Amino acid sequence: MGIFELSILLIIVMLVALATGLWIAFSLSAVALVALASKPALPAAQVMATSFWSASISWDLTALPMFIWMGEILFRSRLSENMFTGISPFVRRIPGRLAHVNVLGCTVFAAVSGSSAATTATIGKISLPELQKRGYDDRLAIGSLAGSGTLGLLIPPSIILIVYGAAVEESIARLFVAGVIPGLMLGALFMGYVAVWALLNPDKMPPREARVPWRQKLQAIRELLPVVVLIAGVIGSIYGGLASPTEAAVVGVALSLVLARMQGALDWLRFKEGLLAATVTSCMIAFILAGAAVLTTAMGFTGLPRQLATWIGELGLSPMMLLAALTLLFIILGCFLDGISMIVLTTAVIMPLVVAAGFDLVWFGIYLVVVVEMAQITPPVGFNLFVIQGLTGRDLFAIARAALPFFFLLLLMVVLLALFPDIALWLPRTMFSA
Repeated sequence: MGIFELSILLIIVMLVALATGLWIAFSLSAVALVALASKPALPAAQVMATSFWSASISWDLTALPMFIWMGEILFRSRLSENMFTGISPFVRRIPGRLAHVNVLGCTVFAAVSGSSAATTATIGKISLPELQKRGYDDRLAIGSLAGSGTLGLLIPPSIILIVYGAAVEESIARLFVAGVIPGLMLGALFMGYVAVWALLNPDKMPPREARVPWRQKLQAIRELLPVVVLIAGVIGSIYGGLASPTEAAVVGVALSLVLARMQGALDWLRFKEGLLAATVTSCMIAFILAGAAVLTTAMGFTGLPRQLATWIGELGLSPMMLLAALTLLFIILGCFLDGISMIVLTTAVIMPLVVAAGFDLVWFGIYLVVVVEMAQITPPVGFNLFVIQGLTGRDLFAIARAALPFFFLLLLMVVLLALFPDIALWLPRTMFSA
């Protein structure tokens, strides 16, 4: 069977498996089984069992359930309320005023969560009712929340960067550091758009509120102290060389438990709910990764990635043309798959192309996460859209239209990363070469 026939067959098997509602891990394994069947001499059962087990015991994945659990604890605490209270006095005089709380709140919460859905849900539960009550435009409030919530994927600690690092065997610490500057730049782009929109649409903004005295601003800073402590504990321990990402995840869980308890928001029921939710989510992701590992191994045995890389290489695409093609591919995939599934489904096939094109794997990880962020606000399967729909009850496509300007800002970030790779590479190169 030739490369094109096998590729088409595997795509059909995957689409049929997903269309029937089969779990993604089983869908990946089914595709792997078909791929291995194309090489009858291979012991398919042994290959699948070995790959499944090897992927399940990866030490790098230990950080995954810890960061997920930390997000669940914070989701059930009053941390997001404290952030809204602490940030709002400082943005009242900026064009866009309290609409910036969505961006700033998501940026701060992303630094302690690692999950786009958790960031969107936690900030949205606090900000959307407040903004609606104060007369802010619904489309601006919803769109800025949808776009800013994606920062949970990029600003470390990021669950999806852990998944990518484990999949391509790249340093998670380097990936975390590389996500800092692009994440902050995206936050600045989002705030810039909100400010410009507010200046162009003054009739859709509520009346200016009274100036907040400095004494009240200083009191508001106290509300942010728990967030600062948590960020310092998690991110500072990694950047300071005191802990690996896995160890820092444990530090984050311990600190979040202490903070939630100090706030009086942690009882036995919430503890059990957070632990159960984190277990379910972690098992789902680990199961998907194990299925992806089986597919990766099967692809290696069939030689399909190598042949595909050779074929694309013969097309003579420049690195930028390849990047444009991959961006289009991921945008299309984002209409049907969540971010983690996109990464684990495509890693085995695209990595040979990426390496052959000379892209740095750390840089490509950041590029990939930004593209996946775009997928988070792309219907019909945009996780952030689902989260906001659950919060507001609005039509999914109406939410997607509100998020469209932020989709284009993410696309602008992809272009900037392609033109100026040091946006992602300068900080890890500086920190890890010292």
